[in-house]
Amino acid sequence: MAKGIYVASAEPLSDKSIVVLGMMELLWNKTHNVSFFKPVVSTLESDPTINLIISRYKLPGSCETMCGVTHEVAHELIAANKQDELIKRIMEKYRALEANCDVVLCAGTDFRGVSTPLEFDFNIDVANNLGCLLMPVMRGYGRSLVDISEALASIADGLEKRKCDILAFVVNRVAADLVVDAPVRLANVVHKNIPVYAIAENAILWKPTICEIATALHATFLSGEEDCSIREVADYKVAAMELPNFLDYIKEGTVVITPGDRSDILLGSMIADLSTTYPRMAGIILTGGLKPSLSVQKLIDGFSKSKLPIISVPTDTFTTAVKVSEVEGTIVANDDRKIATALGIFESGVKVKELGDLLTVTSSKRVTPLMFEYDLVQRAKANRQHIVLPEGEEARILQAAELLLLRQVCDITLLGNPQKIKRKISELGLKLDKANIIDPATSDLRKDYGDTYYELRKQKGISKAAAFDTLADPSYYGTMMVYKGHAGGMVSGSINTTAHTIRPSLEFVKTRPGCSIVSSIFLLCMSDRVLVFGDCAVNPNPDEQQLADIAISSAETAVAFGIDPKIAMLSYSTGESGKGKDVDKVREATRLAKAARPDLKIEGPLQFDAASDPEVAKIKLPNSEVAGKATVYIFPDLNTGNNTYKAVQRSANAVAIGPVLQGLNKPVNDLSRGCTVADILNTVAITAIQAQAIGK
Repeated sequence: MAKGIYVASAEPLSDKSIVVLGMMELLWNKTHNVSFFKPVVSTLESDPTINLIISRYKLPGSCETMCGVTHEVAHELIAANKQDELIKRIMEKYRALEANCDVVLCAGTDFRGVSTPLEFDFNIDVANNLGCLLMPVMRGYGRSLVDISEALASIADGLEKRKCDILAFVVNRVAADLVVDAPVRLANVVHKNIPVYAIAENAILWKPTICEIATALHATFLSGEEDCSIREVADYKVAAMELPNFLDYIKEGTVVITPGDRSDILLGSMIADLSTTYPRMAGIILTGGLKPSLSVQKLIDGFSKSKLPIISVPTDTFTTAVKVSEVEGTIVANDDRKIATALGIFESGVKVKELGDLLTVTSSKRVTPLMFEYDLVQRAKANRQHIVLPEGEEARILQAAELLLLRQVCDITLLGNPQKIKRKISELGLKLDKANIIDPATSDLRKDYGDTYYELRKQKGISKAAAFDTLADPSYYGTMMVYKGHAGGMVSGSINTTAHTIRPSLEFVKTRPGCSIVSSIFLLCMSDRVLVFGDCAVNPNPDEQQLADIAISSAETAVAFGIDPKIAMLSYSTGESGKGKDVDKVREATRLAKAARPDLKIEGPLQFDAASDPEVAKIKLPNSEVAGKATVYIFPDLNTGNNTYKAVQRSANAVAIGPVLQGLNKPVNDLSRGCTVADILNTVAITAIQAQAIGK
């Protein structure tokens, strides 16, 4: 069953609340272990929709646990160009909710909060990063079927380009005479046989009650509060005329707006509401903060048969009229009539069984960069490891270390001069009290580490004194911590070269049994999936056996990060079509890899297009388990791999995480000297996950 469904307004005036309530009813009937989530709300303390869902379905939790951030926080982060940070905050709240239930229904923003012109784009980003099936809701009100078809085609094309996982399209508030034909007429507009449902217009649902208006205007009730939730407002009239002329303008559901000192309008309206010859009114709004005199109030209190709501607001008549015009009808917890109406028209317009069956078999397989980065941190936190950072005096390392400790990703040891490190921490305004700081030059373990290094390297002619001197180097000291089990892994390279970072591990950590070579992969986070590219950083020209070992190591790394490995051994030809030394090397490497690991899905040689594009794969290598579906790409040499990963990174706007070293007995990873704080955080999380896998 789908884990999350995201109902989003595709445009203003679509009134998705009907769909939200209908979907919640459907999910509740499939499993009681369901929850509800809104990414952005006005306040964390209370939200009408969340209150409705909690009340009706008796869900555990509160508004605060079922929402992401406030409108204020969302505006601030978007204005500061920190949309990724905004989505990460929303993801964190959503994941905490998702972990404890079978399915979560999400209700997107309402074209009145985040950034109206781009609001649907924002909701798409949130839905994609939460891994939800998207359910766009369109406006049918005031549109012909031709108009609806054109709007639907435009929205569907945009979603297709963004590769969204769509459950169904809903067109809401369709004219009653069009609603029967709409689904059939609209079915051919969208792609991939996605169902389109049409829900009929129902005035009861979009008309606000006088109670909703009173809430929106922060009004005070003078009378009739007990009747306010059933008095629907069809229109409003500003009473500036004399009473005899004004009475002709009263209609069914009119709310009268008048200054609080117009006793004639007030009393005349009340009498009209009691009269059988005038329509039933919705209420009276007295403006300017003016209230009836004591004698008039006494008269009002004496109308025992009248339950006409009368409210008082401090604003002037014009301002009040503008505010009233902006209030839209909502479905609230105690409005049984609206709830029943909404469920009735939802179930009339939506094929509930068909949609329920779709939910059972459909789920999103999307993995966005933000999702992958978030999952990295969560995986690392699940079994907390100890990571050593030899470049303890570097500002970016210290900033990343603070974030890692605040998020409880792992334990940290910083290597370097303690006085310099503490001074830098103070200058940067960081809090690193929980970090362990060691100076290799004065460490009590230096002699033990030096002796161990001597024993491991004495056949190479090193002396005990030289071994002792070598262990003053933070890279050697940190690697020895990993070797001895005093740390789970090491990350370096923000200021040191790759050679200086990995040389110690090649000297004594060594490759794991059965692997002939240390290699690397990059994790390429595309818009909707994560790919593994190897080797793009270490080995210039691996031979057949080394290439086979790189493929196997890359598959194992992929599994460690939740990626199903489908391995493409890349070359300039596909299958048996090409000849030559280079393609023969890839063909032999493929044979060796298959022989060593027959359980893996490996195909080669493959061209990149045949590996990545299902349509090309059908032509070049039909019936392959890998072609067109590859997740692990093995390049024949460093020149090809390094250029290709950078080309994909730049042209596809992908996030490249790495290089991640593989093949070692224990994890040591190298950073780019141009790395950001986020790069360091991700690499440390990856190293911690590798340490978890080795420790099993």
